Amino acid sequence: MKNPLRLPLLMLRSRRPSRIKEMGVVCDDFWLRRGYDALTFFGTVVAATPEMAASMQGKRNRLKNHETIHLRQAQDTHDSWLCFYALYLWYYLKALPMNRRLKNAAYVLNPFELEAYRHMNDLDYTNDPRCGTEWRRYARMKPRERLSLLRL
Repeated sequence: MKNPLRLPLLMLRSRRPSRIKEMGVVCDDFWLRRGYDALTFFGTVVAATPEMAASMQGKRNRLKNHETIHLRQAQDTHDSWLCFYALYLWYYLKALPMNRRLKNAAYVLNPFELEAYRHMNDLDYTNDPRCGTEWRRYARMKPRERLSLLRL
């Protein structure tokens, strides 16, 4: 059964990003848009299916690595989930006009997503001291410049 209150409760019980060593995984497709497999919500990975949640439990895989990069980014944004989500929303809204050129451009051109997607296959990237900081370089670019990165 879908519980729409599950995620708001996770938000209230969340800890600072620097205090999270391992993110828990829950399954709740109520909050996920169609086509998305998982999201990081205040230090918890929310998976779309029970199978996906089970595959991420305590294991290192591409998707969990992607979400862990978001944790490192939140640590880099003043160690605050609120700052992270406010910046995420800001960059999403800035890239929204690009949706006319590319479907989901506001999502894929988000500097946080660019870093996470570019390094999600490198399972050692989260151990790199630079992990979670590359988004700043993308943030200095205009959305059109970020679009050219996708075409490389």
